[in-house]
Amino acid sequence: MATRALGKHDFQQTVTSNHIVLVNYWADWCGWCKRFAPVYKASAETHPQIVHATVEGEVERELSAAIQLTGFPTIMAYREGLPVYKNAGFLTSAQLEDVVQQVLWMDMDEFRRKNGIEQQARQQQAPAARQAPPNPNRAGLAGGAPQYGWPGLRTR
Repeated sequence: MATRALGKHDFQQTVTSNHIVLVNYWADWCGWCKRFAPVYKASAETHPQIVHATVEGEVERELSAAIQLTGFPTIMAYREGLPVYKNAGFLTSAQLEDVVQQVLWMDMDEFRRKNGIEQQARQQQAPAARQAPPNPNRAGLAGGAPQYGWPGLRTR
C-alpha cells in the first residue's frame, strides 16, 4: 500500500477513522528525510493494514505546531485516534519495524489507564455536570476508595 499525504483538512479524520496510523513529518530540504523515505515506503508495503501517512512539516505549519515538531524526520504513531509514539530522527528499517510491532501489540487499556485518558473522556462527555455548582441540599458520591461487601463485614 502506498503512503498518503495529509494536510490539516483531512488529518484528524484519517487519524480517528483508522485503527493504526503512522505519520512521517518531513521537509523537502532534509537529507535524512530523503534517506528515510524508502524505509517508510517499504514499511507501508509490508503492513498494508496500517495507514502510512506523510505530512510536509514546513507546508503544514499548524500540524507541525500541534505536535511540537522539533526536527525532521519525525515519526508519530496513532492507535485508536490517540498519539502513542513520537520520535524525531532517522530510523532504520529494523527500528521502524520494532515501532510497528510495539504499536500493534500494545495494551491500549493499560495505555489509557497510565495516561488518564478514560477520566478525561468522561469529563468531556459530561461538561454540564462538571460546570454546575454543587447543590448543598443533595447527597453525592462519598469520597475515598469504593468498598464492597456488607457493612461491618471484615475479610482477611
